Amino acid sequence: MSLERREVVAVDVHAPVATVWEHLRDPRLVRRWFGWDHDGLDAEIQEIFATGVHEEHDHADGLTTRSLVWRNHDHLTVTAHDDRPTLTRVTVTRPSHDGLSTFDGVFDEMDEGWTQFVHQLAFALEVHPGKDRVTLTAHRLDAGGRSDPLLFRAGLHGVRGLPVGAHVDATRPDGSRVGGRVRYKTEHQVGIHLKGIAESLLVLVVRPAVEAPPHGAVDATLSTYGLDADVLDEARRRWAGWWRAGASARA
Repeated sequence: MSLERREVVAVDVHAPVATVWEHLRDPRLVRRWFGWDHDGLDAEIQEIFATGVHEEHDHADGLTTRSLVWRNHDHLTVTAHDDRPTLTRVTVTRPSHDGLSTFDGVFDEMDEGWTQFVHQLAFALEVHPGKDRVTLTAHRLDAGGRSDPLLFRAGLHGVRGLPVGAHVDATRPDGSRVGGRVRYKTEHQVGIHLKGIAESLLVLVVRPAVEAPPHGAVDATLSTYGLDADVLDEARRRWAGWWRAGASARA
């Protein structure tokens, strides 16, 4: 039986298809973009990318196609034309929502995860090739009511309304400033390419109230690369203060 499929995310990555594929098959390289730092990350990568997946390969009419296929019928496919060797298309497709009692009609956790991960893959390969990542996270933060949203308190008010490519200039609760540009946006996400001491990717996932009552929730993930120990410690301090102060400012 053929399952009806839908495209979840598709991104053009400025890297050779062999490089992209290597970052999908070598667990050490998968770690540079997939998920975020936690004690079980290596085991999770092994389970998802080694145990629970099979590969498909094809080359015809000048087009290379390689796919990972999971038991739940998720497909991640990379394609590249022979005459454009430094550009690779990464696409994730998933089965239709029809008949799925677990889908609330608003927010699909797996869709949002794949969207974030593919953009993190592109960022790692395009901006910080060959570097290891350290990830800072603040997840399931109360998004706040309409009159007092968390993103406003965190200095990121209006960021979700900016178009891709727009400049971002934010003031954190401690008075320090961060800037960058919108790298991508979807209904529930925005990815910001932050500039500064080292370029990093800030991903904000805004969960609607139906998925995280009563106000919804914000997941913030910062992918950093190449920071020395002192700079990383300072980044962690500012990161914790950014979201802690944003949350406490409501009181």
